[in-house]
Amino acid sequence: MIRVLIAAALAAPLLSGCVIYSNEGGERDVVVNWSDHAKPALEAVRSARIADGRLTVRVDSNGCTDATHFAVDLTPVDDGVTNIALRRNAEDLCKALVPDGVEVSWSLDQLGIVSGTPTRLLNPTKL
Repeated sequence: MIRVLIAAALAAPLLSGCVIYSNEGGERDVVVNWSDHAKPALEAVRSARIADGRLTVRVDSNGCTDATHFAVDLTPVDDGVTNIALRRNAEDLCKALVPDGVEVSWSLDQLGIVSGTPTRLLNPTKL
């Protein structure tokens, strides 16, 4: 009998961790975001240009970065400009020293941008 009481006394703190939620406070709309897949931050670029029908940017690299490591988001806006945002979607796990970064590029046709369309790169610049 004493063993049962000791076991109950030791188990009580372990079982007291439950939470009771009451909605008597009047909360009507509760929104829960279950997604932990937030969009990655915009990639800092060292330089960017559109020339010869291509968007070319210089970005940091550990030696294996290429265009497939990026998602390119295009958003047309009311002023006639198309916003471009580059987000890195794959890490560069190589170990090379590339102090000047690398250039990656996409053809405007590949991105679905008509040549001559005004564009704006939203990414921050890094010197």
